[in-house]
Amino acid sequence: MATLVLTVIGDDRSGLVDALSGVIADHGGNWDKSRMARLAGKFAGIVMVAVPDAAAEALIADLEPLEAQGLLDITVERAAPRDTEDDATLCRMEIFGLDHPGIIHEVSHALAGREVSIEELSTEARSAPMAGGTVFEAHALLRVPGGVSLQELTKSLRRLGEELAVDIEVAREADQA
Repeated sequence: MATLVLTVIGDDRSGLVDALSGVIADHGGNWDKSRMARLAGKFAGIVMVAVPDAAAEALIADLEPLEAQGLLDITVERAAPRDTEDDATLCRMEIFGLDHPGIIHEVSHALAGREVSIEELSTEARSAPMAGGTVFEAHALLRVPGGVSLQELTKSLRRLGEELAVDIEVAREADQA
């Protein structure tokens, strides 16, 4: 089986997921995992698809009409199979506080400095009339390498949160249940 990662974006309208999933199904593909959202009038997403090796090129070719019709701009990448599992720990990170520029940059910079990968990230800034401004909220799934102390990472991120005037909480994925 080939694993394809599709990134898609287009003007939001009904039927986009139907059109995309139809092409995938027509080639015996399986829609494995995706994240999609409407953002500022655009529909954007990323989809991981498993498709029989023999059908991969035909599937890619049959996505082109969706672009030609002006429905979606699509980029396709072939994913390399993961050979070995690492000794990383999966953790959830939550950020909450008054919105201001630089929060994600500062936090991601701190994570990158410790070689922590961001597996998933969702953010939202929304009006908070009772708080007198805009509230920022982020939810992330982190892959913390085996050599990194989770306790030290948590302390460091909490200190950074104090500097940024936001709350940052980190917990092992299993602890979130």
